[in-house]
Amino acid sequence: MQIDELVGAPPTGDPRVHMRPIRRNGMTMVPLTRRAGGVQAYKLIFGSGRSKPEPKTHEGYEWMYVLNGRLRVLLGDQDLVLEPGEAAEFDTRVPHWFGALGDEPVEVLSLFGPQGERAHLRVGTTRTRRADAASS
Repeated sequence: MQIDELVGAPPTGDPRVHMRPIRRNGMTMVPLTRRAGGVQAYKLIFGSGRSKPEPKTHEGYEWMYVLNGRLRVLLGDQDLVLEPGEAAEFDTRVPHWFGALGDEPVEVLSLFGPQGERAHLRVGTTRTRRADAASS
């Protein structure tokens, strides 16, 4: 038996990511990154009928994008609803809670920085902006 078989390693050259989902309190969290530290990516699935809202706080910064369903977000004294295609970002030291609104589960892409790192979005590169200016 080879060591790869003992530790359950994927076949050499296999490009797929084999992450194990974490399930707790009506939510499934699928890690999408493997590296330690820095901004981490997750796919979150909130089932309908999740437990009653209990806002939590912790160190970090989070960015969320709703893929499917309607997400209820309690953030401090705000009660928000995010629809597919909408995003939110916030400091996780603010009390927060998430859950599905209605009978359908919600799928969310989440970027989380444990030390407060924020996701940096780039609208276009200098090369792209120069090309756009030249064609005007």
